[in-house]
Parts: sequence; C-alpha cells; structure tokens
Amino acid sequence: MPFSAPGLADDLPLALLDLWNKAIDRQFRQQETQQGSRYFTLEPENPATAQRVPVTWFGNPAEPGFCLDETTARALSDWGVRGRRALHNEYCEYAVITATDSEGRVRPKRVQITTELPEYYLMLAEHDPERLRGIITGMLGSEPRWQELYGPAVADPGQLDPTGRRVAFARQLTGNGFHEDLVEAGVPPEPAGSLNAVNALFMAHPINGLDDLLYIVMFGARPYARRTAGGGLEPAGRDQIFGQQPGLAALACRHADPAAALAAAGAAFQGRTVSFADPLGMYIHQFTSEVFLFDGGPVPDPWIRLGRGQQGLHQRLEFGPRDEDPHFLDEITMVEGDTEEPVTGGYQVARQVQVGPVVALGPGRTVPQQDFVELPDSPAPIRCRDASVCQNVVAPLKEAFDQAHQPPASPVGSRGVRGVR
Repeated sequence: MPFSAPGLADDLPLALLDLWNKAIDRQFRQQETQQGSRYFTLEPENPATAQRVPVTWFGNPAEPGFCLDETTARALSDWGVRGRRALHNEYCEYAVITATDSEGRVRPKRVQITTELPEYYLMLAEHDPERLRGIITGMLGSEPRWQELYGPAVADPGQLDPTGRRVAFARQLTGNGFHEDLVEAGVPPEPAGSLNAVNALFMAHPINGLDDLLYIVMFGARPYARRTAGGGLEPAGRDQIFGQQPGLAALACRHADPAAALAAAGAAFQGRTVSFADPLGMYIHQFTSEVFLFDGGPVPDPWIRLGRGQQGLHQRLEFGPRDEDPHFLDEITMVEGDTEEPVTGGYQVARQVQVGPVVALGPGRTVPQQDFVELPDSPAPIRCRDASVCQNVVAPLKEAFDQAHQPPASPVGSRGVRGVR
C-alpha cells in the first residue's frame, strides 16, 4: 500500500487504505494498457531518494479566456453550477456561498475551492458511509441527511450493497465521470443532487478525475525530442508534443495538461522516471493573497482558511468572511496593476491559486537512442482560439448566459412606453 490518504487529511484504517490503493491501481492499469511508458511508474524506484517536485498551474478555467476574452471568461466561470460543470476543468473547482445582508440583498459571502479527487469520495461512499458523512460534516459544519448523499430514496445506505452505494452516490453527487461501470449502471454525466453544487466539497467535472491525471502525466512521460539545426536532439516543445494528433491540440491550451505533460517529458528527456509522490492527490500549492485588500489593508487571516490536508498538502481553500461575520466577499478588493475592483466571484480568487500534484523523480540516466520519440516541427503553431471547445462548449454557454441575463421586455402600450399619450 504505497499511497496514504490524499493530503494526509484522514486517518484511514488499513482496510480502507488498501481499497484506495486498489482504486489507484485499477486506473493505472487501464491507462498503462493504452499508453504505458517505461519512464512512468506508479511507485518511485526508491522513495527515500526520489526527488519530490510539485507541478503547478493556475486554477482558473483557461478555455473561455482563449476562446473569447477575460471579462467573458470571468462571467461564464462564475455562472453558478452551469459555469462550474462546463468550464472548471483545471483540477480546481469552486463555489460561491451567498448570504443576505441587513438590507435584504443577496451578496457573495465567501468562495470555496476544492482540488479533491472524486474517486476518493466514491471509495468512501462505497465502503464506509459513516466516515464519508463525518468528513463532509466537517466541511459543511452540519450533518447532511443520507438522502443528500445517496439520493432521495436512500434513508439508510446500510440497506444497499457496496455496488449499490457507489452507484447511488455517483448518481447523486459525482456523475459518471466516464467510468465504465457507472456508465453501464445508467449514471448520467451530471449529478442530480445539489449538495456538491451549492458547495465545493470535491471535484465533479468529468475531466478532473484520477484517470485523467494519470493519463496526462503518463502521456507526457516520454523523451519527446526534435532535431536541432546541427542534427542533434533537444526537448520537443508544447506544439510538437500536442500536435501529434488532432484531438490533442485542445489540451495544449489548458493550464493543467501542458504543465503536467511538459514537466513529465522534461524529466524523461533526462532519463528520469516519473511517479506520483506519496500521497497521490491534487493540491493547492500557492495562494497569492497579497493582491487582495480589505479596508485598505491585508485581508484578515481568519478569512483565509486552508484545509483538508497536512504538511502543505492542502486540498481546500475557503476565502472570505464566515457566516457569523457581518462583512461580505465584495468588501474585499483585488488589485491588479492600476486597477482595484471588488471580489464578486470565484474566478478572481482561482486566478491567484496554483494547484497540481507532487511527482517523484528518479535519478538521471543516459537515454538510449531508440527511446527518443522524435517529433517533427509543427507546420503551424497551435491556435487555441480555433479549438473545438470554443464552438462546442464555450459558444453555446455564452449564448445561454446572454439569454438568461437579458432584461425583461417592456410590454408594448404600457404606461411609460410606446403608445402613451
């Protein structure tokens, strides 16, 4: 059992740790059959001497920005559940908690950010419902009903077998995540329940799973190379690596995929093996809180709360006042260059958060000539604005957003409008 609980956040019994490691191993084996690489191993060759390296990228969604513009990206990404389910695919998801002020206005209170893998919660839901509910209670501050976790028909998950619990929890809170068993069980892509939509308990976007994390690091862990003018070999760049196949080009434009793949490729070019350091998970490595101000000074420390992790391996960030505090999120301002504006959503916060896994690198070795994956120079650089996601995801979401935010039409002939004498 090489891997501890993600973030060392939970003291799991050995039986549950074994189940978590088996879940990791299953996903690894599935990916290995498709694109195994001798430069990627699930476990470090020698954990005691392996070099631990965080691989990081910014947590805000990249796609709406390169498809449209930064202002639109912020509006779409902050569009509640619609924005989260469509766009939050950088292994970082957020939700904005609102509250009503003394004048009856609904205002943003704080932002919850999570990088927790959904497969971990599926494992707990399947094998230890009580522990699962205890963990979520710690995040919410109140105990959820079983129906909120397993669906309205489940008053007692103990009445279900483990497979039934997994399917019920997925149907309610994670969606199928493209996992074959859940798809075959009829679990839809989007969860039906609201608990992990109103709150950011763990990630639920289908691209933010353990399988995708393994895929992109394993895909990158090859000594990709290109010929120099002098006939030698040098590390291939982003456009060469992601330009190999048409379907990969869109991945090059995200924050996560090129960061993870290029880090693994750079290590493999040096003959180093790439593994995930213990504990395997997605972590919040840095939060640039200095760009935020409250009343002209730093944001109070109690308004910045990292959690779900130890030893710097945090998987959760809550930013903003607590419920009992009279202040609101939009009383905090963010300073960029010469501009200062209120914080109104999670996109502004996620832009200042760097997330990613921690990898373990083996020692450098001479790469055999036959191991190099020589790639030709791309005929043209990858143009992110031409990516299919712009037409297939971002454009329809923008159209729906515009329709939802149109002002109500004034009735023709009413007082104060046309037809009034």
